[in-house]
Amino acid sequence: MDAIRTAEYARALFSAHGDRAEAEAAQRMRECEEAGRPDEAGGLEEDPPRRQRDARAAPGLSRAHRATRHHRLRPSAHGATQRPMRIIRDYTYLDPADRGAAVAIGNFDGVHLGHQAVIAQARDAGQRIGAPTGVLTFEPHPREYFAPDAPPFRLTGREARAHRLEKLGVERLYELNFNAALSSLTPEAFARDVIWAGLGLRHVIVGVNFCFGKGRAGNAADLQRFGAEMGFGVTIAELLTGEAGAVSSTAIRNALSAGRPREAARMLGHWHRIDGPVVGGEQRGRKLGYPTANMSIAGLHPPRFGVYAVLVEVLSGRHQGHYHGAASLGMRPMFAGEFPNLETYIFDFSGDLYGADLSVGLVEYLRAEATFDSLDAFIAQMDADCAEARTILAAL
Repeated sequence: MDAIRTAEYARALFSAHGDRAEAEAAQRMRECEEAGRPDEAGGLEEDPPRRQRDARAAPGLSRAHRATRHHRLRPSAHGATQRPMRIIRDYTYLDPADRGAAVAIGNFDGVHLGHQAVIAQARDAGQRIGAPTGVLTFEPHPREYFAPDAPPFRLTGREARAHRLEKLGVERLYELNFNAALSSLTPEAFARDVIWAGLGLRHVIVGVNFCFGKGRAGNAADLQRFGAEMGFGVTIAELLTGEAGAVSSTAIRNALSAGRPREAARMLGHWHRIDGPVVGGEQRGRKLGYPTANMSIAGLHPPRFGVYAVLVEVLSGRHQGHYHGAASLGMRPMFAGEFPNLETYIFDFSGDLYGADLSVGLVEYLRAEATFDSLDAFIAQMDADCAEARTILAAL
């Protein structure tokens, strides 16, 4: 029955092909964008002045060993007011209220449709046994821990991941510190010390390709055997497949690297977003009449460099809300930039966003980065980028 429910949920998440599917996907994304807003965003100030133009353009633990965070009550993506999500970072010091959940286990990078299907099974299991819905994940990502000097690969940082999980109705986020002690546990020790004795989980859901324990020596069948011996239930969820094959974080990275954000969005179930605070820049955009909100992409997988039509969410303050815009992602070759960043011009906006947290969704890749013979030529191209982005975003 669990495998059947997975397949049915997958079909519900993944719509049919063609233009109707594209329209339905856009509608689902709009609903997702409008459902709930993340916490802990920075305060907002008033935006820098901008020059008026006929066409707006795009820019180039209460204890030391127990960490539990509470979020505000908010409307959930399912329509009802959900309880605040609790974030637990240590499995050895646990409030009794945080034990006994039904959880999905994994890294949940990107929180894509496959992840959402597994979380839905955790929610179903929790409803059957009267347990809260939870997610068990790790920070840093094990891949980052074992290869700290490798190129960045993450689709979402820890806070962005937590925000997306909360919007899905997750009540307990067990975000365990992945360190030498945890990584050295055998599969049986992980099941016994973390899942059973530590967190007291009642039911866990894992993907069919799930591996765990030192050297990734344990698999989903091993966990199912340990669960039968120790007294917790285990469901093995089948992989979710789409038009281009299995939905995975790797496939999403590939789509983003190729400049295909809509393909990535069809696997994510939402627009790929870059979240973070607005940082100070060199204010060239302001001098050109196009003030931009600059954000670092350090630690994240870089999508294809270039100019995008984007959806912008300001996460708190008096400017809180949803906007359209255009953004330049990359090295800023016109000005010999040294580090890649994201510069977003928000259409029809006035206010200071320095220090504020933004969430920028990539909708359409417009063009590659380029250099220009003059600032006038650069501005003319930005005008054209802006006009194209407005047309694309108006059709969503």
